[in-house]
Amino acid sequence: MPRAMFSYTKSILERVSFDAKLFCKELEKAVKNLLPYEIDQLREWLLKFTEEKPELRQCLIYIN
Repeated sequence: MPRAMFSYTKSILERVSFDAKLFCKELEKAVKNLLPYEIDQLREWLLKFTEEKPELRQCLIYIN
């Protein structure tokens, strides 16, 4: 089940990536619900995902 939450979180973040404010809000919620090792995986995924979307990089403060 935890793996499903991680996958769900990634899909939500991909869907809201058009709006940086909404992306930050969803990321903040995700950090509250994920396990510590999943947050590490999410951080790695976000670094790759935001390479092409620098406007979303500001949201990485929620996982540091």
